Amino acid sequence: MTKRILVVEDNDLNRKLFCDVLQASGFAVEPVADGNQAIERARAFIPNLVVMDIQLQDVSGLDLIATLKHDRDLAAVPVLAVTAYAGKGDEERIRESGAEGYLAKPVSIGPFMAAVKGLMEPAPETVS
Repeated sequence: MTKRILVVEDNDLNRKLFCDVLQASGFAVEPVADGNQAIERARAFIPNLVVMDIQLQDVSGLDLIATLKHDRDLAAVPVLAVTAYAGKGDEERIRESGAEGYLAKPVSIGPFMAAVKGLMEPAPETVS
């Protein structure tokens, strides 16, 4: 079954790059430009992974991660935080909000795909 990835990124070029790379690797991708729509889209799409920009225009990516982690249906979905904020303590704060992965922008394709695959492969498939 094709793995699904929700990409929450308000920068058009970054969103297109992430989506193109993920689709080329065989993933089904749902792009979200507006952070305010991220949770609703996640509930409809039921992703296997969320790639989350932290610096969104209208809402904090940290708040969105916390919301995902408190949602009964989405709490188990791993989050890869991608951010231009790469200062001292930022990764710790992002991980404390619930993100399982962290990458600083600019992101190279190799480390990006390694992080994506690393977050999706260790979890055993559940049969419902």
